[in-house]
Amino acid sequence: MKKLLLACAAICAASAQPLWAQARPQMERVPDRPAGEGEGPYTTLLIRSATLIDGTGAPPEGPVDIVVEGNRIARIVRGGNARVAADRVIDAAGMYVLPGFIDVHGHNGDPDKAPQPSYGFKLWLAHGVTTVRGVGFGWGPNDPSIDQKRRSAANTITAPRLFAYAVPGDVWPEGAVDTPEKGRAWVRWIAARGYDGVKFFNNEPPHILAAILDEAEKQKLGSVAHLGQRGVAEVNARKAVELGLDGVTHFYGHFESLLDGSAIPQYPADFNYLDEQSRFAWVARLADQVGEPGSKAWNDYIDFLIDHKVTLSPTFNIYSASRDVMRARNLEWHEKYTLPQLMQFYSPSLTNHGSYYHDWTSEDETAWRNFYRKWFDLTREFKNRGGRVTAGSDPGYIYQTWGFAYIGELEMLREAGLTPLEVIRAATIDGARELQDPKGGEPAFGSIAEGKLADLVIVPENPLANLKVLYGTGHRRLNRETNQLETVGGVRWTIKDGVVFDAPALLESVAQMVAEEKRKQGAIATQ
Repeated sequence: MKKLLLACAAICAASAQPLWAQARPQMERVPDRPAGEGEGPYTTLLIRSATLIDGTGAPPEGPVDIVVEGNRIARIVRGGNARVAADRVIDAAGMYVLPGFIDVHGHNGDPDKAPQPSYGFKLWLAHGVTTVRGVGFGWGPNDPSIDQKRRSAANTITAPRLFAYAVPGDVWPEGAVDTPEKGRAWVRWIAARGYDGVKFFNNEPPHILAAILDEAEKQKLGSVAHLGQRGVAEVNARKAVELGLDGVTHFYGHFESLLDGSAIPQYPADFNYLDEQSRFAWVARLADQVGEPGSKAWNDYIDFLIDHKVTLSPTFNIYSASRDVMRARNLEWHEKYTLPQLMQFYSPSLTNHGSYYHDWTSEDETAWRNFYRKWFDLTREFKNRGGRVTAGSDPGYIYQTWGFAYIGELEMLREAGLTPLEVIRAATIDGARELQDPKGGEPAFGSIAEGKLADLVIVPENPLANLKVLYGTGHRRLNRETNQLETVGGVRWTIKDGVVFDAPALLESVAQMVAEEKRKQGAIATQ
């Protein structure tokens, strides 16, 4: 029993990210971008004869020529036939061009499972993700987020554009923020060093949370919260939004704001938050403690969120294995693209955060499917009334490998009731606006328009007809003429800041990383 409690204490520490991370070994430094890995920006780049999906919700149109000068979209020529002298021409006839995707919930800072950050960065880019919000990319006094952010902005590393958020009390030398004054000082400290916002885990009492949120707004920093269960009795989503929170990620805090018949959540007598099997199995049963969608309480809560201009980034994908753990464990990309130590991290464990399938039953999976029904309903109705929903993947946990997890999130947004065009909007301009709003003004990325940054995704197949064509492993279908299976899709080119990346080549470099790690582990095992 003592051993179990010690293991559970380690899990608890994993939820309080700064404390958990400071004791761990450091991530490797991202290598400089090698010659030939990404080309450009060019004086003039011409993308010819594509079908355009601009990210705003407008319908597709084509053929369209896009002229890029340096890192900006200079001209969009509808009907094609742009007459320019270009340093490079991409023939996109029959292909689709979209804005670069934005992942608003990224992590990349655990050396036990993926010690080289370029592994995740390349997988993101290979799936069309050109901007990522790190919540956070690393932890502790040696957090690499700002260094990686600057190097990405200079295009000296192979990585998406990076926005760096930090957790209260983390990354600075002054310790915990245990007073409102210290919370404000911490916010000013991170703002001065180039951080873009604050990520909360609901570890602060309301008066300190309020001070941090107020100061963050003054410093033009964004805010997003995973409203952890240990703090939700005092600060649910409604309370956090009242205090000034910009965005709610995951599902935490919503149902606790909609309880029917009690003021705080009801737990079984043998519940133990430090036992993640207990914690996550119970979460699904929380849905039984709230009323049905469409009730007055639901409508009032959704109106409240919209009135306060909150953004929801649900990250449906990160808990999807709870509905069918066998499927998640056997996803087709694991063999070639998931690092062996990452696959080991995913396996049931008393110490690895999110590896909670200790004895996962059909009853647990059924409960989670029912939980998703209400979670989907809440998100869809929020969207239908004008609320902003964005796309985040939270990769590196629960069988969710970078890049692939993001496309999985797009599929689940579709399942929740967003139309295909709404899914693309969530993945592009709405994500850009969530990141830019605290700073003020319209984002320079997130849609395809003249004058905007050249962040683009070029795909051979139509993602509006089938989001699966965005997976790096493509989509398998039967050729009805040959009666043979064929694989189609996958991103062909990802363009970030005018730099053109060959997406299949990035995937192949990741496959080589995985193969090398397997070779090393095999050699160690035979010694």
